[in-house]
Amino acid sequence: MRIRTIPSLLGVIFALSSTVAQAQTADTIKYTASQKGKLFFSWGGNREVYSKSDIHFKGENYDFTIKEATAHDKPKGWHIDYINPTRITIPQTNAKLGYFVSDHYYVSIGVDHMKYVMERDKTRTVDGYIDLPTSEEGSQYNGIYDNEEFLVSADFLKFEHTNGLNYVYVEVGRSDDISSIFHLPNTDKFQINLMEGIGGGVLYPKTNTTLLNKDRYDEFHISGYGFSVNAGINFTFFKYFFIQTDVKGGYINMPDIRTTSNVKESASQHFFFLQSIIAVGGIFRV
Repeated sequence: MRIRTIPSLLGVIFALSSTVAQAQTADTIKYTASQKGKLFFSWGGNREVYSKSDIHFKGENYDFTIKEATAHDKPKGWHIDYINPTRITIPQTNAKLGYFVSDHYYVSIGVDHMKYVMERDKTRTVDGYIDLPTSEEGSQYNGIYDNEEFLVSADFLKFEHTNGLNYVYVEVGRSDDISSIFHLPNTDKFQINLMEGIGGGVLYPKTNTTLLNKDRYDEFHISGYGFSVNAGINFTFFKYFFIQTDVKGGYINMPDIRTTSNVKESASQHFFFLQSIIAVGGIFRV
C-alpha cells in the first residue's frame, strides 16, 4: 500500500508545483509585453497645413487654371463638439481602428476629417478662358487669360473642402516599446511606444463651391486618392488606455471634384499636406 501511495503523492505534488509555476509565470509576463492579437481604436483632432496647388476648373464655356492657390484649415479649438454625436463632423477629427497581427506590426483603417479652405481675395495667376453666355451673371468675367494676374474675389469663386477633406485609408504600421530608454519598471502601469505607419486610400470630400455666380454646390463625392506616412509617440496607461501624438504627411490627388450640379463641370488639383494629431483610445486583446 505504501509503494502505491508514494507515486500518488508525488503526482499531486508535481501537479500543484506546475500550477504554482504557471501562475508565477503569468504574473511575471506583463500584459503589455506582447501586442499580437490586440484590437485598438482611437479618436482625436488635428491641425494641418497645405502646399500651394494649381486648381483647374472646366465646364461648359470655360476652362481655366488658378495657379499656386493657397489654403488653410478651419480649426475648432478645444470644443465639446469633438464628443457631441450630433455635431461630431464639425471639428477636424481623426478616427482609427486597428489590429496587431504580430507583436510589432498592425493593420488599420481610418478616416482623417480635414478641412481645406482656399484663400480668397488674393491676386493669382490665371490661365485659360471664360466665355459664358451674356445672359448669365458670371459673364462679366469673360475673357482669355494668358497667365495673367487676376484678383480671385469671393464673388468669383468660393472653394472649400470643409465637410470635409475626408481621407479614408488603410494603413500598415509598426510599434516598438521604448519604455526601457526611460527606465520605466512596470509597463503595465505606464508604457511608451514609438509608432510608424504608411497608408493609402480615397478622398471623399464634401466640397462647398460657388463658381462664377452659379448656384452653390455642396455634396459628397469620391474625388481622388492619397498616400500618407506618419510617426508618433503612444503613451499607454494601465494596460488598456492611451494618448497618442502623431505627425502625418502625405500627397493628395483629386482629378474629379464636383463644383456645380452639372456633371460636366468639375475641378482638379493635387497637393501635399502635413497634419499634427492628438488622439485618445483603447487597446484590448480579442
